[in-house]
Amino acid sequence: MKSCIKKSVKNNTIPVLSGIFIIIASVLLQTAEAAVLADDRADIMTHYYSGGGVTAQGPALLVRKGNDKSYSVFAGYYVDNVTSASIDVEAQASEYTEKRDEVSLGVDYLFNDTITSVSYNTSEESDYLSDSVNIDMSQEFFGGMTTFNIGYSTAADTVKRSDNNFSKDLDRYRYRLGLSQILTKNWITSFNYEAIAEKGFLNNPYRSARVLGAYVPEVYPSTRTSEAYSIRSLTHFDWRGSVRFDYRFFTDTWGIQSDTFEIGVNKYLGGKNIIEFSYRYYSQNKASFYSDNFSAEMVYMARDKELSTFTDTTLKAKYTYHMFEHDSGFFNKGTFTTSVGYIEFEYDDFTHYKTGEKYSYTAWVAQILLSLWF
Repeated sequence: MKSCIKKSVKNNTIPVLSGIFIIIASVLLQTAEAAVLADDRADIMTHYYSGGGVTAQGPALLVRKGNDKSYSVFAGYYVDNVTSASIDVEAQASEYTEKRDEVSLGVDYLFNDTITSVSYNTSEESDYLSDSVNIDMSQEFFGGMTTFNIGYSTAADTVKRSDNNFSKDLDRYRYRLGLSQILTKNWITSFNYEAIAEKGFLNNPYRSARVLGAYVPEVYPSTRTSEAYSIRSLTHFDWRGSVRFDYRFFTDTWGIQSDTFEIGVNKYLGGKNIIEFSYRYYSQNKASFYSDNFSAEMVYMARDKELSTFTDTTLKAKYTYHMFEHDSGFFNKGTFTTSVGYIEFEYDDFTHYKTGEKYSYTAWVAQILLSLWF
């Protein structure tokens, strides 16, 4: 079942953002340089996740085609086949399986040196439906040294239970700002800001809280807003490799704050092949209405481990093989990419229902991707 909990942002920020976005866009785009549409390309991917009693796997396909001058259309299909016997399911129910299908359609349009992207996404599973519309605008200016991005998304979700007629609505609004700057011929940095406002049924209809050891239905606030700030630095070195640093700070009106640090190193091998290694560290504090075991019933109560205090670390390796590149034939370029990641989760105030000890688990993530340009 798809999680009903999304990372989100502050209410008093949202109404102001629409006006700010328009003003910034109109000023910056006056100094714009030429933009370039994405290449015609097909991506075929399969993914796999296993950890904490949950496995998820399935294929994905994305195809993009345009006229190289004014537009590029794209379509995608993504499948998740999930089998879950997580600690939440173990404590209150039996293992279940489900399938999620997601379809995306969109177009990038180049007009007056500005690329505007409009896309539609719809996903469906037995107990969760989602439809969203996304609008993004990207522009290079100052001689191509700076890139400005602005975006807005709106989504209408329906939360259900597969065992009864339960049905609740959830609306989401997302604002995005981004700015990247080429500082030297070998160094580029970027900054991104995101704000999300949500209203509706925000919790999982299956999950329960604990009051003096007894399970009771969770109760969440009906609104949530959040802000996220991220910065990235990418530096290329003479040894035909690069080093990437990422940092992201998140805060929301539920009292959660989180920090994410990531470092990645990649190296070009013979024949344009690339190998990359990365390390990621994430930490967050608990929501203001979270408890592993409440001493009395409260207005809002949650025992979702994703709202608790926890950390996770990820080690990942990725290899990209440059298969071919030529001007003849239907496909003129092809790459094959495979990656594997190992994740450790450590929870400070969420305990195992059997042992009473702090909960922890490990997970493996793998992906295989075939990309073909035409």
